[in-house]
Amino acid sequence: MQGTKEKLSSQETHTPSDSIHASSMPRYMTLLFAVVCGMSVANIYFAQPLLDHLSREFGIDYSTIGILITITQIFYAVGLLLLVPLGDLLNQRRLIIGQMLLSVVALIIVGTASSSTVLFVGMASVGLLAVVTQTLVAFAATMAAPAERGRVVGMVTSGIVIGILLARSISGILTDLAGWRSVYLVSAALMLCMVCTLFRVLPNVEREVKTLSYAQLLSSVFMLFVQERVLRIRAILALLIFTAFSILWTSVVLPLSAPPLSLSHTAIGAFGLAGIVGALAAARAGKLADQGHGQRTTGIALLLLLISWWFISFTEQSLLALVVGIVLLDLAVQAVHVTNQSIILTLRMEARSRLTAGYMVFYSIGSATGSIASTQIYSHYGWNGVCWLGASVSAVAFLFWAVTLRATNAALQRRPAWK
Repeated sequence: MQGTKEKLSSQETHTPSDSIHASSMPRYMTLLFAVVCGMSVANIYFAQPLLDHLSREFGIDYSTIGILITITQIFYAVGLLLLVPLGDLLNQRRLIIGQMLLSVVALIIVGTASSSTVLFVGMASVGLLAVVTQTLVAFAATMAAPAERGRVVGMVTSGIVIGILLARSISGILTDLAGWRSVYLVSAALMLCMVCTLFRVLPNVEREVKTLSYAQLLSSVFMLFVQERVLRIRAILALLIFTAFSILWTSVVLPLSAPPLSLSHTAIGAFGLAGIVGALAAARAGKLADQGHGQRTTGIALLLLLISWWFISFTEQSLLALVVGIVLLDLAVQAVHVTNQSIILTLRMEARSRLTAGYMVFYSIGSATGSIASTQIYSHYGWNGVCWLGASVSAVAFLFWAVTLRATNAALQRRPAWK
């Protein structure tokens, strides 16, 4: 194992500019990264409330239009494996700006699509290129000073969660005002503005990687899982927490839109605002990780995740209970996610993009698993069944953390910045 690790390291040489955190990352830069990440990830969620419009306009059967969302998510996962690792090989500034420019083109293709084939190609491209968010997270970790890295990662990833939660509401509002095409054309215009801004402010971090081909770069993602126990543990936690996250947000529309509640889509979308409160509150988790409390933060957050399902189970009797549950769940999931990334991004400075890529693949698997499982459980066992499923996954996550606590601490003790 040690020989493999040394072989991988010997294939990579980096310029000193890889470590550019001599001073703190400006707050405006952190906020800019968060905004860009939120806008980029929102592009793959805009279509969810638009499926009925797209079905009618392009003559796609209701039973198959959902494939559009699946294709977008599949290509996002492909991008995680094929594009994000390039951040360890290429100039990150050029990579980010290039991907965002291509995203602008993809959004215009979707917004002007004249056939279902063009629509599907455009959405696949949008999903593939949305992984620029993860390149930005890794770049932010590189720019941040070690003492503030967790806080910076926390703020940037909070932007991602807020983008996901707001995407549906923004999509619905723009569609009501100017039609579904305006969603993608407005996003393209805003993304172009962000490209111009990043072109002006992003530092040019040159790196030199010798004797490491693209194929070796991709294979090294899998080698990192073999070599880094902490990465394996935190990736499994990511799978479990995002399964729980997806269980709620995929299925909550079903009891809210059905009698006796029968809420409108606008009212249902407003519950995403409660999730934003939790996501913002969790940004502090990164700061706690910077102070060496990553493990404790994880345990408390996972316990809150389990408790949140008790409140969520009363959805049909009390919407206030649902709001409390949503805040707790989003707070817990985001706190664990921020802590996970804050920890794994310290494992290998030269492989931050690959660490992020490998970790986020488990995020994608968890999201897909939660979406499929929750709708199936709801159709057979109703909302109570969904809540038991979510609570069970959350309990497994807490138990897994407890069982691996000693092993994780042993690994982190070899890195003084973490406890």
